[in-house]
Amino acid sequence: MNKRRIILGMIILVIILIIVGRMVTSKREARTDSVEEGVPVEVVKVIKEDFKETISYTGDIEAKERIEIYPRVSGKIIKKNVVEGDRIKKRQTIALIDRDEPGFKFEPAPVDSLLGGIVGRVYVDLGAKVTPQTPVALIVDMDRVKIKIDVVERDLPKIKIGQEAQIKVDAYPEKVFTGKVWKISPVVNIESRTAPIETLISNPKHLLKPGMFARVEITTKESKDTFIIPRDALMKEEDSTFVFIVKDNRALRKEVTTGMSEENLVEIKDNLNAGEEVIVMGKTRVKDGDLVRVIRQISDR
Repeated sequence: MNKRRIILGMIILVIILIIVGRMVTSKREARTDSVEEGVPVEVVKVIKEDFKETISYTGDIEAKERIEIYPRVSGKIIKKNVVEGDRIKKRQTIALIDRDEPGFKFEPAPVDSLLGGIVGRVYVDLGAKVTPQTPVALIVDMDRVKIKIDVVERDLPKIKIGQEAQIKVDAYPEKVFTGKVWKISPVVNIESRTAPIETLISNPKHLLKPGMFARVEITTKESKDTFIIPRDALMKEEDSTFVFIVKDNRALRKEVTTGMSEENLVEIKDNLNAGEEVIVMGKTRVKDGDLVRVIRQISDR
């Protein structure tokens, strides 16, 4: 009887040991599987394209040249040869003045334009009395327009004559107009700490009109076929800047040199190739050589 109990006890003990062994093995396998899965990360691919750094300001559109026309003599307007919107030539007569006085008879005096362009305003009506101090009309040259912007002093060193400017106006929200930096004031306003800058834009169709509100974006630097990544991918350690790329399911640390930046994008000058995947989320949880698992590839930079 005792022998049977001993045998039964040994059988039960063996069964318990088998069960415990299997449980331990399962836990070890689960732990191993968890490690083998790697740290979850999100990545974005390195792209290669043209990249530029810009600064943005707003201003009002003005005609490149404008002039108010005054008569040379006093008298009464007896004829108007133009209306607003007419295109005229330099020295074209825009009005005639009757300068007769009691006892004297004169030929009508012409009022001639000193500028070729578009009649922007006609200030007088027929029969109006005028003097050499009375403006008769406003003439504007709209073939080229300018935009004056007030640039803060920290941006002044970035701006050079001839730099490209892109202009947008509310009247044509889908259209981008191109111009150039034309004038840079050498003087900074002591109160506002800004200096006036002028951009010049070709306007052959007269789409841009004086008085329009404009948004101006000036390109201060530009690189061709350069590597670009989100700024969020960068990490710093003492004097070094680096990123983690994913290669063979492992995080690989790469030291990089940065260049221009624009919003959330930054130029990378070395040590990366187009198409490589850089870690943007989860980068603080990995070390060089760690196993990683890509859970999302971000396409929208």
